[in-house]
Formats: sequence, structure tokens, C-alpha cells
Amino acid sequence: MLTTPESKQEPTWLMIIRLLRWHKPEGRLILMIPALWAVFLAGAGKPPLPLVGVIILGTLATSAAGCVVNDLWDRDIDPEVERTRDRPLASRALSVKVGIVVALIALGCAAVLAFYLNPLSFWLSVAAVPVILLYPGAKRVFPVPQLVLSIAWGFAVLISWSAVTQNLSLSAWLLWSATVLWTLGFDTVYAMSDRDDDRRIGVNSSALFFGNYAPMAIGIFFGGTVFFLAWLGITIHLHLAFWISIVIATTGWIWQFIRLTKEDLPNSIYGEIFRQNVWIGFIVLAGMIIGSFSI
Repeated sequence: MLTTPESKQEPTWLMIIRLLRWHKPEGRLILMIPALWAVFLAGAGKPPLPLVGVIILGTLATSAAGCVVNDLWDRDIDPEVERTRDRPLASRALSVKVGIVVALIALGCAAVLAFYLNPLSFWLSVAAVPVILLYPGAKRVFPVPQLVLSIAWGFAVLISWSAVTQNLSLSAWLLWSATVLWTLGFDTVYAMSDRDDDRRIGVNSSALFFGNYAPMAIGIFFGGTVFFLAWLGITIHLHLAFWISIVIATTGWIWQFIRLTKEDLPNSIYGEIFRQNVWIGFIVLAGMIIGSFSI
């Protein structure tokens, strides 16, 4: 008699890795990038290495907590979305209780790291928590929830900048503006892959809000990013390497905009463009670091 071999259940630790999205590092890196922009610019290219380590670990812990909180909010609608239906909480592979415990551990790790920071940075970290916790709910009531996510991303700049300087100068706010617009751009691209599912289940996104004008909106967001980065470069007198990186980034964003204007793009293109922004962010970071020194 023939028997069908039982399929092996995925180990719990591996499901937790997927819950934290650590199997998709681009999402973790793209939050880390603005924080690194800020810490290296505020430190004139040479911030204290222990602080850089705290910032890196802090972004990993914070993004992990944000992912779990998002999945807890969306555990009943994720099964209706093709891209998210296999997430551990959506598929019921992990329980809500496990999700809450993992989220609390991640937030606890972030809190421990925040105590290393100065008072201004610490309280900015505290202020960021409600934004992180409430972002998933924004898509149910706010027409452009990606703006809430962008503001959450912007806290990475404010926290990291003030961790070096203990203040928030004009330069910090210029970098914050660039980060908010950049995030609005790449996350609207990301949302474009879910438009049909989001429309069907009744949740909001910037891709739905802008409709056929979404590529144009993304182009404007990326253009605004270049504007504020250039203003920042002039304000703090960054050198040639920074401007070379801005030219490369601008070229990349123009190319992405042109691709997005084409009709009937496969959903895989949106994820590809999202991942390209990780590389663009690191190119700009390299330009900021090298451009902080006179050559």
C-alpha cells in the first residue's frame, strides 16, 4: 500500500524569522539607511563607532517590532492579499500570543538601546513608538497611509542626528524632508503591487489615492528628495563625492519613473524597483561619508 509522506512542518524559529522579515533584508536595510545618513552627516563623516552600532541595532529592533505589529493588525486581511497570505500570523502558523511576545521583545530591545542615547534622542524614540504602532491602522481610515509610514521613517533621521549633536538644526530637518519624500516614493511603488487586492478588501494606500497619477506622484516625491538632499549638501558644504552620488541617484530615480509610466507592468517590477532603492540609498550614503571630507 502506497503512503503519502507527511510534509515537514516549518520550525518555529524559522517562522519567527519570517515574522520579523529577516528573510527579506532589503526592508530592514531601507530603514537603516536614513538613520546612517543622519549619524554620518551629523558626525561630519566620522561619528563615534559605538553610536553607529547602537543606531544599526536600534533600526533592526524597531523595524522588527513594526513588522510584527503590522501583521497583528492585519492578520485577518493578509489572507486576502496574494503577497501576504503566507505570513505566519495570516496563515495561523503562529498564534497571536506568540506575535505579541515577539513584538514586546523587539520593542524591549529597542528600549534598552534607547537608554544609551542622550535625553533628546531618547524622547524622540519614545515619540516614534505611537506612530509605529498606529501605522497599520492608518490604512483603514487615512487615504494616504504611506505618509504615516514616512513620518515613522523620518524619526530615524531625527533620533540619529540628535544622538550626535544633541539638537535638531536646519540640516536635520532638510534630511528629514528628503527621507519622508523618498519613503513616500518607494513605498507608493511597493503599494502598486497590491492595488487590486487593497481595492477589493477596502483598505487605503497612496497607490490607490493617486490612481493613474501614481507614477507622476512618485516622480515628484523622488524629485523633492533630490531637491532637499541638494539643499542639504549646499548647507553643510559637502564635497564632490556627494554630488556624484546625487547624480547617480537622480539617474536611477528618473529611470524608475520612466519604467513606472509603462502600462501593464508585472507585479514583480514593483518589488524590483523597491529593492533598487536600497542600493540607491547606500550609494548616497557613500557619497555623504566621502563628501564630508575635503579632497
